[in-house]
Amino acid sequence: MAIKVSFKEINRLAIPAIIAGIAEPLISLTDIAVIGNVNTNSVEALAAAGIAGSFLSAIIWIVAQVKTAISSTVSQHVGANRLHAVKTLIPQVLAVSFIFSLLIFGLTSIFAKSIFKAYNADGLILDYAVDYYKIRAFGYPLTLLTFALFGIFRGLQNTLWAMKCSLTGAFLNVVLDFALVYGVGDFIPAMHLKGAAYASVIAQMVMLLMAFYYFFEKTPFHLKISRKVNPSLKPLLLMTANLFVRTLALNFAIYLANAYATGYGKNYIAAQSILMNIWLFFSFFIDGYASAGNAISGKLLGAKDYKKLWGLSKDLSLYAVIISLILVLVCGIFYQDIGWIFNKENSVLVIFSSVFWIVLLMQPLNAVAYVFDGIFKGLGEAAYLRNTLLIATFLGFTPALLIADYYGLKLHAIWIAFAVWMLIRALALILKFKKKYLNESDH
Repeated sequence: MAIKVSFKEINRLAIPAIIAGIAEPLISLTDIAVIGNVNTNSVEALAAAGIAGSFLSAIIWIVAQVKTAISSTVSQHVGANRLHAVKTLIPQVLAVSFIFSLLIFGLTSIFAKSIFKAYNADGLILDYAVDYYKIRAFGYPLTLLTFALFGIFRGLQNTLWAMKCSLTGAFLNVVLDFALVYGVGDFIPAMHLKGAAYASVIAQMVMLLMAFYYFFEKTPFHLKISRKVNPSLKPLLLMTANLFVRTLALNFAIYLANAYATGYGKNYIAAQSILMNIWLFFSFFIDGYASAGNAISGKLLGAKDYKKLWGLSKDLSLYAVIISLILVLVCGIFYQDIGWIFNKENSVLVIFSSVFWIVLLMQPLNAVAYVFDGIFKGLGEAAYLRNTLLIATFLGFTPALLIADYYGLKLHAIWIAFAVWMLIRALALILKFKKKYLNESDH
C-alpha cells in the first residue's frame, strides 16, 4: 500500500483546478482591463467596476460556500465507499442554493445604491457601479448553481469537468467584453461598462449549461427531489453556515480595504481595484492545490488514512509555494508594465507601482494559508476555519489597518493589514493541523 498520495494524483486534481480557478478572476481582470481603457471616463469606470466587482465577489464567496461543504461531504462518502447515501442529498442542496441565490439577487438589487454609497462611492462612480451591478446580479443564480455542481465534481475526485466549463466561460467573456464594451461596427453598439456586465452574465449561463451536461452524463446523481430529508443535509447546512460566517469576516476585510481606498480618492480606488484583482488572480491560481487538498483530504479522512493526510499537507504546501514564487518572479520581471495593461493614467500607475511589491511578497505566505484552508474544508473543520477568520479579521487586519492609516500610509496601510491577516490565518491552521492530525498519523 502506498504511504503517500502520489505527485501524479495530486496534480491530476490540482492542475485542472488551477485552470478552472483562474477563469473566474480572469473574467474580472478582463473586465477591468477593457473598462480601464475606454475613451470616456476610464478612471471612473474602472473604479466603479472595482467596487461593484468586489461586492459581487464578496456575495458569491459567501453563498458559494455550499460548494466547499458539498465537496467535503461527497469526498468523505467516496472514501468510505458510501456514495449511495448522498444521492438524495444532491438535488436538495441544489434547490436550497437556487432559492437562496434568488433571495440575494432580489435584496441586493433593490438596495444597490445604498450598498455602494457605503463604499464611499458618489457621483459618476456611484451611477456606474449601480448600473453595472444590477446587470451582473442576474448571474447569482447561474453562478451559485454552477459552483454547487463544481463542488459535486470535486467531491467525486474530478476537477477536469469544471476546468472545461470555466475555460469556455472565460474565453467567451473575453470575446464578448471587447464586442459589447467597444461595439462592433454597425452591428453591435458600444455599451461601455454595461457591455462588460452583459458579457459576464452570458458567459455564466454557458458555464452552467455545460456543468449540467457533465452532471447528467457523467455522475450517478439526478435532480429528483425526495420528500424525505437526507440525514446529511443538516450537518452540510451547519458546515455551510460556519463557512458563511467565516466568509462574512473575510469580506468585511475586503470591504474595509475598498472603503478606505475610495475615501483616499478616485486614483487610489482605481489602483486598489487593479491590486485587488491581481491578488485574487494569484489566490485562485494557487488555490488549485488547495482544491486538490479539499478533495483528497476528505477522501483520506473517510478512509481514516492519517499518514497520507500528513504527507499530503507537506507536499501540497511545497508545490503551492513553488507556484507562488514563479508568479512573483514573472511579475517582478514585468513590474513596471503590469499596471499599464489595466489603465494608462500616470497618477494611477504611480500609486499601483508603489504598493505592488507588498502584494508580491505576500504570495508564499498566502500559498501555505490557502493549502491548509483547503485541507481543513475537506476535513469538515468549518467551525475552526470560522474562528480563525474572525480572529484574523477583527484582531489582526482591522487594528493593523487603523494604526497604519493613522500614520498616513494609505494603500500601504491596506496591504500591510492584509499581510498581518494572512500571517495569522496561516499560523493558526498549521498549529491546529500539527496538534490534531500529526498525532493521529503516529497511531
